[in-house]
Amino acid sequence: MFRSLSPGALGIGGLSFIEAMDLAKATGFQGIDVDIGYLTKLVDETSADEVKKLFSDKGLKMGAWGLPMNWRATGEDYKKGLDNVRRFAKTAQALGCTRLATWILPFSDDMPFKENFDFHVKQFRPIGEVLAEYGCSLGLEFIGPKTMRVGKKYEFIYTMGGMLELCDAIGTGNMGLLLDAWHWYTSHGTLDDLKKLKPEQVVHIHINDAPAGIPVDEQIDNVRCLPGETGVIDLVGFLKCLAEIGCEAPVTPEPFSKKLSSMTPMEAAKTTSDLLISVWKKAGLS
Repeated sequence: MFRSLSPGALGIGGLSFIEAMDLAKATGFQGIDVDIGYLTKLVDETSADEVKKLFSDKGLKMGAWGLPMNWRATGEDYKKGLDNVRRFAKTAQALGCTRLATWILPFSDDMPFKENFDFHVKQFRPIGEVLAEYGCSLGLEFIGPKTMRVGKKYEFIYTMGGMLELCDAIGTGNMGLLLDAWHWYTSHGTLDDLKKLKPEQVVHIHINDAPAGIPVDEQIDNVRCLPGETGVIDLVGFLKCLAEIGCEAPVTPEPFSKKLSSMTPMEAAKTTSDLLISVWKKAGLS
């Protein structure tokens, strides 16, 4: 595993990709989540070797990237999106940056569970098949908070186990988890659950903490804390378990923290990195 910066996940905007790389390096991150569209353009203008050299010269690893299509689309829009996936996956393979992710809503107001499950299988199987051609793995994020499902007509997958069942049903062999510590905690996940995972099932990791004094089933999805800020989520145990199974995924902070909004990009990234490094060391990671 390695600590990866996503400026957008910290509320940092307006940086070029090179500026974001420099920020990651200056604040103690070991890698950076990538803009696959930008890297594809850069590879087209130079070469894959030149782009890899850019990262190695800065001492950074390539993190994960976002699924570059609206997977809920149909017809021609879906086909165009799948073409994008193929194009970018080819770049990712050439760069050795083969982890990407997206998220799944834990409810539907239109489809009962089985119908919704079948819809997800139908939509993701072609995507998985294309990605498999280029050695890429897709992480699917389950959304844990009970408050996200209250008042919705039909519940859908909101646990790690449920998402792994969907991955198995898709059946392409390259579907796994975007495993977010927040969603693991709010879905009542356990350390034993993590110990049962295979390393290839964890494609990408998000890390954060939860506000103190709020029962787990009353936590609100976009009200979180910086990694290790409160100790509500057992992040040391979380990271230890993932290290023990041999996980190699990038670990990206996604705290949705209002306190970062008043900071400069350097202050926000450094504050987050320092807290994450503290948890990292307590978990015995280097």
